[in-house]
Amino acid sequence: MRTRWMSWVGWGLSGLFAVFMLGASVAPKLMGMDVAAETMVQLGWDPRHTLLIGVLELVLVVLYLIPRTNLLGAVLMTGLLGGAMATQIRAESPLFSHILFSLYLGLFMWGGLWLRDPQVRAMLPVRRG
Repeated sequence: MRTRWMSWVGWGLSGLFAVFMLGASVAPKLMGMDVAAETMVQLGWDPRHTLLIGVLELVLVVLYLIPRTNLLGAVLMTGLLGGAMATQIRAESPLFSHILFSLYLGLFMWGGLWLRDPQVRAMLPVRRG
């Protein structure tokens, strides 16, 4: 396999995932922005949990980006994204724009990790034919 281009594309996807998570989810929560608390309330969460969830997301993104802990970060982030999806389902949010958004993020995250890490490719091989 052409691992050089795969690594670059993988880091690109991983970077896009991380930038999105940090900018659109972590930063508003850690900065105490009103939009984060309002969104929590709309989804049925107590806004007191906003900071804790923001810190958890930050830790998981960092774990995901560090090569030695990337698999642990991806697995734990998958759990967090699953919880986000369940919350959107419970809130009866729109399917493609809200409920499945966690799936889209997960595909970016795992796709980036698969492309940039040969050990992950060995554990999750793509079989032809």
